[in-house]
This record gives sequence, C-alpha cells and structure tokens, in this order.
Amino acid sequence: MENSGGIKASLQGRYASALFDLASESGTVTAVESDLEAIDQAIRESDEFSSLIRNPQVSRTATAGAMNAIAPVLGLSELTKNFLGVLAANRRLSYLPEIVRAFQAIAAAQRGEVTADVTSAHALDHGQVEALRQKLEAREGRNVKVRTSVDPELLGGLVVTIGSKRIDSSIRTRLNSLAQAMKG
Repeated sequence: MENSGGIKASLQGRYASALFDLASESGTVTAVESDLEAIDQAIRESDEFSSLIRNPQVSRTATAGAMNAIAPVLGLSELTKNFLGVLAANRRLSYLPEIVRAFQAIAAAQRGEVTADVTSAHALDHGQVEALRQKLEAREGRNVKVRTSVDPELLGGLVVTIGSKRIDSSIRTRLNSLAQAMKG
C-alpha cells in the first residue's frame, strides 16, 4: 500500500485502517466498502444526516441510537453498524466522510487499484465512462475505478484527479489561461 503510511498517520486513517483490518479478518471488505459508499452518499444527499454527524450538542447516546436506526435503512452489515456505534461513542462521527475516503484508498491499494475522480460539465454515459477508464488504465498501468461528478461551471471538458495528479482539460480553465495570457 503506497499511501498506507500517510493514511494511517491521521486519526481518520487509523479508524479506517482498523475497520479494514476487521473487515479483512472476516472476509467482508467488499461489503463494508459498499456500506461506506452508501453512508457517504447519504451524508451528501441528506442535510439532516450531515448535520447530525457534525452536531456536538447531540449526545453520544442519541447519535448511537440514530446510527442504529439508520443501519437497517441503508442495509448496513453488522460490522459497519458496530463501527458507527464506536464512532458515535467516541464522538468521531464528524470524521466519517474522511474515514470513508481513507478506507476506500486502503482497499483500492490492497487491490492494486487507483481511483480517478472525474468531473465533467455534463453527466457522462456508461460508454464514455468505460472509454475513459480504459484510457486511464493504459496511462496508469493499473486498474482504475472511475468516480464521476458533474460541475456545470466547467462549461465543457473534464477534470480528472488521480491521487495527487490532476488533468484539467475544462473549457473554464482554458478560458482563464487565455485571459491571463492576454493580460500579461
């Protein structure tokens, strides 16, 4: 795991690493990763859930109860449900989005995989995502998982981020570069 030292050095990374170790021992890494993706999506889509995990005024007992109630709704495994309980008891739920990303990075590194975050001005169809994935795999020399998002402010083109590398071919960036060149 190339990033394991950096990931494990942070608080979020230590929690993610501990969860990964438990999931590995029980053979449920894929299930836990799927659970964490569902949780991450719920945080992004629900302002109430996002507020709950960040609100220091909600008691540990109340947040633990809320996590127990949310687990069956999201279809979470027992390990993930217990993990959320530990985070609630330790008042670490606010770190959940970072823990999810750290877990995904650890799991991807274990599989020899890298994740490419692709932002486009318009939603990409399955064929476009697959073609992009194949080109990125040829460039990176390893398996690439593509995670897409849409930002209409890009106007067109793509912004691809793989680890610390960024490929920005958006029209917005090109126009900004042109404007800077014309000033100088």
